[in-house]
Amino acid sequence: MTRDWKKKLFSRGILVLDGAWGTEMIKRGLVPGECPELWNLDRPDDIRAIARAYREAGADIILTNTFGGNYFKLKKAGVSSKVREINRKGVELSKEIVEDSLVFASIGPTGEFLKPLGMTAEDEMISCFSEQVKAFVEGGADGVIVETMTDLNEAKCALKAVRENSNLSVAVSMTFEKGKRGYATIMGITPGKAVVELEKAGADIVGANCGSGIENMVEIACIIRSAATLPLWIKPNAGAPQLEEGKTVYR
Repeated sequence: MTRDWKKKLFSRGILVLDGAWGTEMIKRGLVPGECPELWNLDRPDDIRAIARAYREAGADIILTNTFGGNYFKLKKAGVSSKVREINRKGVELSKEIVEDSLVFASIGPTGEFLKPLGMTAEDEMISCFSEQVKAFVEGGADGVIVETMTDLNEAKCALKAVRENSNLSVAVSMTFEKGKRGYATIMGITPGKAVVELEKAGADIVGANCGSGIENMVEIACIIRSAATLPLWIKPNAGAPQLEEGKTVYR
């Protein structure tokens, strides 16, 4: 979907997003340390089933199994040569199922720190995300969601990669936790600062996801709404993850 997205995307008012992918994969046998994105190639029927379940539940926007599909993450899994294939297939699998829903391809954090905190240069980070974006275009994505970001500069790198390599709509969503001074990312970025900077950088949609539960997300959404002029993307966790008898549950 090109950037003349407003009429199509918001003609129905509030849109419903899909739910978690990782926990659904765990239910189907994903084990700790396994690369979830490899299921696009090795277990495509399971990925289709997750997308289908969310479509049948009424989701207007369905994501893709590409959250950790960047070069840095896939290199650690020993499959960096398959970045393009894994990301393209992730989009194609969701597109097969959606019918009248939209597919937003997921970009998550790389797990690397930008200089000077880390060893990764900005151009390396942009190049990493660009490879994903090119695959999303090939797969036919309607948009891109840059999600679960804590470093505003990394989020901007991903946003720039989308802008330089596609004409797709792009949402950027950060993750905030509550501290003594209010809500902020682990890098100290407040919701208000994040959305203002992301609007300036060219995001079409801004928001928050993940975090420690629905109650806090209501407060975060109100803060973002007061600072943003763009549509909002809000997708909370069901709670905080805990390991019980070898299984991840949310409380």
